[in-house]
Amino acid sequence: MILEVMIVARVKHTSKDIDLIARMIHAEAVGEGRIGMLMVGNVIVNRAVADCLDFRDVRTIRDVIFQVQGGNYSFEAVQKGNLFYGPARDLERKLARDVIKHWRQHPSKYALWYFNPFGNCPPTWYDQPFAGQYKQHCYYEPQANTCDSAYR
Repeated sequence: MILEVMIVARVKHTSKDIDLIARMIHAEAVGEGRIGMLMVGNVIVNRAVADCLDFRDVRTIRDVIFQVQGGNYSFEAVQKGNLFYGPARDLERKLARDVIKHWRQHPSKYALWYFNPFGNCPPTWYDQPFAGQYKQHCYYEPQANTCDSAYR
């Protein structure tokens, strides 16, 4: 008997969404290797899943990638993106499929924000608590009881 396991994606997506995530994780975290790129990808998927705070009106990967807040794109790579606007590569496509399907790891597991500071990670970012650091990126989760959907 052969058992078939079906993995349900965390968010609806198309092949174009996979390419968007792949291009973004390359642009934002290629210097942090496979795990660093997976963590950035996880934040992208978390934002599409979260129905709260700054992400109440973003339901698709495209919405997340091209979200504008305060007059600027949420992801700097969209605005200043030599790397983002190149073609998606096979490695990053595989990583994008991994985060869409199942990949989650601390400190990005429930994070909705990350950034690469010039110094140490501050204890909060836009009033959200620090979840942890991986290489140069600091990750932040929603404050307790403000975004239950981030923990799906």
